[in-house]
Amino acid sequence: MIGQGSQKKIRVLVVDDSALMRQLLSDLLRKAKDIEVVGTATDPYMAREKIKALNPDVLTLDVEMPKMDGLTFLENLMRLRPMPVVMVSALTERGAEITMRALELGAVDFVTKPKLDLAQGVMDQGADIIEKVRAAAASRPTARAAQPPKQAGRWTSSLKTTDRIIAIGASTGGVEAIRHVLTALPPDGPGVVITQHIPEAFSGPFAKRLNDVTGLRVSEARHGDAISTGHVYIAPGNQHMTIARSGARFTCQLNANPPVNRHRPSVDVLFHSVAEAAGLNAVGVILTGMGGDGAEGLKAMRAAGAHTVAQDEASSVVWGMPGRAVQIGAAEKVLPLDRIASHLCQHEGSVS
Repeated sequence: MIGQGSQKKIRVLVVDDSALMRQLLSDLLRKAKDIEVVGTATDPYMAREKIKALNPDVLTLDVEMPKMDGLTFLENLMRLRPMPVVMVSALTERGAEITMRALELGAVDFVTKPKLDLAQGVMDQGADIIEKVRAAAASRPTARAAQPPKQAGRWTSSLKTTDRIIAIGASTGGVEAIRHVLTALPPDGPGVVITQHIPEAFSGPFAKRLNDVTGLRVSEARHGDAISTGHVYIAPGNQHMTIARSGARFTCQLNANPPVNRHRPSVDVLFHSVAEAAGLNAVGVILTGMGGDGAEGLKAMRAAGAHTVAQDEASSVVWGMPGRAVQIGAAEKVLPLDRIASHLCQHEGSVS
């Protein structure tokens, strides 16, 4: 694995039509001792030639560029020479939609381009950008399948009740992993609550895209939402989501408390609340992601009687969060991504 402890540096090619953005990203990445910026490119055609000549480990790619847009270039790249790509996206609705599509095509992750004061914004995100490049270098990039998985069928367990809940957490690679799981779930199952590490401007478009492609009712959670059968609730960017019991129902609760594990929303925050409010009436699933957010919360869920599942290493883009969960004994089952939905449908749980 390429990383801080390795003698080999992570070779990065920065692709952006903005000279200022190329300079800012290059200067930032060069501050990391384990990263080497081997070159820059102003458009996809130049990038193509520099990839051949320089053989970078990671590409940072602006989503909107002249001559050939970033999506077209990414699609060609992932078909002909799959490699780790971190998209650089504008904090706009259009930028979010393009980024969601880029992740479908095989990009590992994305960073956001500040709306104001570009230099200060890049500096503020510096640690996160460097961490994402490191995670990308250690990832397993592949071109995504054109067709999502088919629905798993019908629910065959006691999870098909109004007081059951499924909680899912993810980070790097999670946008696509979540889509994969939800697309394979039938529409008559328990309510699903999801925390994905995602910026504020992106969680709404993410929920809308899932609603359009999964066959489930997916929405960005609002404070006080009653959690309904067959409905999926996405934690808004920059807000923690928890659940609370209200009579015989669960509700979504949102807050702006300080970040946990450097994240808001945090998977640990969600999972700890599910452990407390739902206990053995819940199932917890931790998917691909860098870091360790969610592992302790999943362990709390397991201790409370919930069934817990972690994505396996082979199918994870980055086996950080699920790997940590497995390491501390938080996961009852460790499964490849394409088996998680069917496992959820077949799992026999107790109803309190």
